[in-house]
Amino acid sequence: MIDIQTTAIAVLLVSFFVMILLRFPIAYAVALSSVFSLMSQGKSLTAVCQQMVKGINSFSLMAVPFFITMGVLMGSGGISEKLIALANTCVGWMRGGLAMVNIVASYFFGGISGSAAADTASLGSILIPMMVDQGYDDDFSTAITITSSCEGLLVPPSHNMVIYAMSAGGISVGSLFLAGYIPGALLAVCLMVGSYIISVRRKYPKGDKFSLINLLKQLGKSSWALAAVIIVIFGVMSGYFTATESGAISVIYSLIVSVFIYKGLNWKGVWRILGDCVHTLSIVLILISASSAFGYCLTSLHVPDQAARAITTLTDNPIILALLLDLILLILGCIMDMAPIILIATPILLPIAIQIGIDPVQFGIIIVLNCGIGLLTPPVGAVLFIGSAISKVPMERVVRATLPFYLCMIVTLLLVTFIPSISLFLPNMIW
Repeated sequence: MIDIQTTAIAVLLVSFFVMILLRFPIAYAVALSSVFSLMSQGKSLTAVCQQMVKGINSFSLMAVPFFITMGVLMGSGGISEKLIALANTCVGWMRGGLAMVNIVASYFFGGISGSAAADTASLGSILIPMMVDQGYDDDFSTAITITSSCEGLLVPPSHNMVIYAMSAGGISVGSLFLAGYIPGALLAVCLMVGSYIISVRRKYPKGDKFSLINLLKQLGKSSWALAAVIIVIFGVMSGYFTATESGAISVIYSLIVSVFIYKGLNWKGVWRILGDCVHTLSIVLILISASSAFGYCLTSLHVPDQAARAITTLTDNPIILALLLDLILLILGCIMDMAPIILIATPILLPIAIQIGIDPVQFGIIIVLNCGIGLLTPPVGAVLFIGSAISKVPMERVVRATLPFYLCMIVTLLLVTFIPSISLFLPNMIW
C-alpha cells in the first residue's frame, strides 16, 4: 500500500514536470506543485505563504538586485564598444580574430553584467553583423557569441553565485567570486582553440597586427568600466564591505560612469533601465520565493536524503557519481531556467557532491557551468533564442553550428569537475 509520504512526493514531482512540459511559467509550476503536495498531505496551505516570505527575507539576497542593476546600467552605458575595442587589441591579430575578440570581450563584459543573456544581447548586436560583414558565416558568428556569453556566469560579480550561496546554506560569496575567474578563463581558452581550428579550415580573416601602444590606449579608455569589478572583488576580499554593500556602491559608480563619463545614457534612459530592472527582479524574486516553498516540501518529505541514497546505491565510484551529477544538471538545464535549477537542485545534489569529496565552492562552479550549457540547449535555451533573434538565423542552424562549441564546454566542465584546484586555487590562496 502506498503511504501518504510517497503519494505527496509523486504529486510534487509529477505535477511539477507535467506543468513544465505544458510550458507553464516556471514560478507557477513550482508554487502550484508545492500547493498540490501539501493538499495531498492534508496540511495547511499557510505554509506555502510562510515559506515564500521566508525565502526572500534574506540580507545576502539583497545583493542580487544591486548586481543586476549594475550590469544593466554598465551594459547600456556605452561600455560594450570600449570592451570590444580592448579585446580587439588583445587578440584581433589572430586567424579568426573577430571570433577571438568576441570570446575575450565576453570575458570582460561578464565581469560587468554577470548575465549570459545581457552579454548576448549587448555584444551580439554589435559583433554578429561586424563578423558577417568581414566574411564570417552568420551561424558561426551566432554560435560563438552565445557560447562565449556563458563566461559571464562564471566571472564575478555573478548574481547566480549569490543565489547558490544562499541555497547552499551560507557559503562565502567572496570565495565563489574568486573561484569563477580561472574556470571562466579556461572556458574562454577552450572556445578560442575551437574557434581557431574552424577559422583555419574556413580561412576566416585576420585582424590588424598587435600594437602595445593601442593596447595601453584601449586599457585607459576601458579602465572606468573595469574598475567596477575591482570595487566588488577587492572590496569583498579586503573585508571593507559585504557583497550586498559592494553591489550598492557599484550601482552608484555605474550610474556615474554611464551618465557622466561614457555618456551612453541620459536620465530618461536611466529611468527606462530602472523599469526594466524592476521587471527582471520581480521574475527573479518570485522564482526564489516559490522555490523556497518547493524546497520546504522536498525537505519535509526527505527527498534529498532519498535521492542521495538512490544515486549512491547505483555505484560507490566517485568518478561515476560526479559524472551522474553533471548529467542530471545538464538534463535539468534542457527543460528549466538557471535560477530554479540552482534553487531546487542544490539542496538535493550538494550533499552527494560533498560525500564524494567535491568542495561546496567547487560544486557552485560546476552547477553554474552546467546551467550555462543548459541556456544554449533547446527547448528552453533562453540565450539560444536571443542569439537566433538578434542574428535572424534559424535556431536549427544555430544549434548545428554550436555543436563543436558544446564539445569545448563539456571539456571545460569535465576539467572543472575532476580538477578541484581549477576552482579552488584562488580562494585557497587568498582566504
